Amino acid sequence: MCGRFILAQRIEKLGERFNVNITDDIVFESAYNIAPGDWTPVIASNAPEQIQFFRFGLTPFWAKKPMYLFNARSEGDRNKTNDPQFNGSKDIINKPAFRKPIRTQRCLVPADAFIEGTTNEGLKQPYVVYLKNKVRPFAFAGIWDQWEDKQENKTILSFSIITTTANKLLQKLPHHRSPVILNQSDELRWLNPDTPLSYITQMLRPFPADLMNAYPIDSKISHPGANGRELIDPAGPPLEPDDQFEVGNHIEKKGFGRRKIR
Repeated sequence: MCGRFILAQRIEKLGERFNVNITDDIVFESAYNIAPGDWTPVIASNAPEQIQFFRFGLTPFWAKKPMYLFNARSEGDRNKTNDPQFNGSKDIINKPAFRKPIRTQRCLVPADAFIEGTTNEGLKQPYVVYLKNKVRPFAFAGIWDQWEDKQENKTILSFSIITTTANKLLQKLPHHRSPVILNQSDELRWLNPDTPLSYITQMLRPFPADLMNAYPIDSKISHPGANGRELIDPAGPPLEPDDQFEVGNHIEKKGFGRRKIR
């Protein structure tokens, strides 16, 4: 699964990276522990030229109450054992909460890295998972929906991050799932509602493990309200050799941004 992620870029950097407009009223603070229920920048198919803020944790339009579905399995009910070799159909297209969004309501979810725990210990044994060569921000494959909160008389736009089988790096944690990270060349097609569904499902694959790495951090990240750059200070060396990594100085070397980014 992917229930926590990091976005510490200046909002202007997101505008440059995703070629979207940044209006003067947008204010965003660096976030080192984005959790379900938090509002975070996305680029969505309903307005692909601008940054919007959606809530992490999708509530389907037909729901009677908030549901906070923060991950959507690409295999749906298939591959219940999370076999990393699974190559069957992408049953997400048939799930009631996701079959409409996966067709026409997709979004890019910008991130600098994500937090993953081990399969058995969860966030008691967390890792920061990042892309090598300072590739950030990148984009998770997201889907979104619009829900009318009748009690509060307001509209909620929310999203899920799509997950797939674990690549070799995630297996090494070990963890049984991996978020779908899009190739930059696929991002516009992902946003386009007219992209054939067969193309969309082909994008739901693990990111190459040799382009990723991870390092352990303290379990205080497990508290949803916690935030601050110190949360992602390394508690040990990375899983794979990384010439750019320096324990104790990783944040400065890797450039996860500044605390205030407007």
